[in-house]
Amino acid sequence: MSNYDTVQVERRDGVAVVSLNRPDSLNAFNAGLRSDLRRAVREVNDDPAVRVAILTGAGRAFCAGADLSETAANPADFRVEDQLNGEYKPILLEMNRAGKPWIAAVNGAAAGIGSAFAMNCDLVVMAENAYIYQAFAAIGLVPDGGATWHLARTLGRQRAYEVISSGEKIRAQKCLDWGLCNRVVPEDELMEQALAWAGELAAKSPLALRYAKQALNAAMEISVADTISYEATLQHLCVTSDDAKEGVAAFIEKRAPRWQGH
Repeated sequence: MSNYDTVQVERRDGVAVVSLNRPDSLNAFNAGLRSDLRRAVREVNDDPAVRVAILTGAGRAFCAGADLSETAANPADFRVEDQLNGEYKPILLEMNRAGKPWIAAVNGAAAGIGSAFAMNCDLVVMAENAYIYQAFAAIGLVPDGGATWHLARTLGRQRAYEVISSGEKIRAQKCLDWGLCNRVVPEDELMEQALAWAGELAAKSPLALRYAKQALNAAMEISVADTISYEATLQHLCVTSDDAKEGVAAFIEKRAPRWQGH
């Protein structure tokens, strides 16, 4: 397991917890955090012993967004497109395309591109004091990191634009009501409940979780006819797998299945 300066990775019973670890800066992204998180996400995704991953923040915030003091210190030839496409995008896609579920455990603020990382996860659990905040308009910017994609598909175009233009801090209960998170829990139970949920998922068939995620990702972009065909392809992979045979055997023998992920 690698060591990181700005990220912590803990493993426990098939679950990896990846914590953004710049608490004094509310886990705002600087160059070090972008580099560390990219390597940590790849390490977790490539580890067959990890079946579910949790992304959270150390301290009192999930992520305050980009570290604006770092941007101000950059030379005059800095191009934000290079940073977004070359540094943030690979991390976000690594999580989105991962063959295992990612759960965001949102503590405190998920602001700016931090909100994009939360929404990019497959499942989201928020502490009661947490919120999602599109901070961009207040400083003359537009949402990035795929935030508009997630907001538009979850909230609809008009409500998404209202959230972006108003800069409202969307509190956890409202996020739950609007479909921006799956669960809201007491602040002091956030990691306990996130880990319990991850543990439940880690006991499921890895192939089923992987291909269900692939099917949903594709369904966001393709027609219903193409979706039916794509589901059929994935179902064939599941039906002919060793895990499917094990699932049937475990059902007949009235025991818990021993999934291998192939």
